[in-house]
Amino acid sequence: MRAMPALPADPPCPCGLPARLRACCGRWHGGALHLQAHDAAALMRSRYSAYVLKRGDYLLATWHPSTRPVALDFDAAQRWLGLQVLRHTVQDADHATVAFIARWRLAGRPGQLAETSRFAREDGRWFYVDGDVAAD
Repeated sequence: MRAMPALPADPPCPCGLPARLRACCGRWHGGALHLQAHDAAALMRSRYSAYVLKRGDYLLATWHPSTRPVALDFDAAQRWLGLQVLRHTVQDADHATVAFIARWRLAGRPGQLAETSRFAREDGRWFYVDGDVAAD
């Protein structure tokens, strides 16, 4: 098996915004602002980046306890290709939805997930609750 090349010290953020990881989603993944995404869209982007980086710890920590799985499995062969946030809708100060499309490649075949995700804020922290996946 060939070793994966090392990531640059501060690579471009996988979420697609024109920023480096440390200044973008990485600030929510760890450090002084750990788990403190300022809104549902920022949490959505940081969760996508966590999938890219296989940060199961962050994904579980930002998943609402009422719907959180016990563990996550990552397919080592899956490569995430990009995120497109379509819509961020705020229902009230503690509830929002984010519609997005995330693209990937697995075993040479492209795929995508189109979802409208629900988020809730509790004790000042945003959590992913669940989502409705769009049919192909």
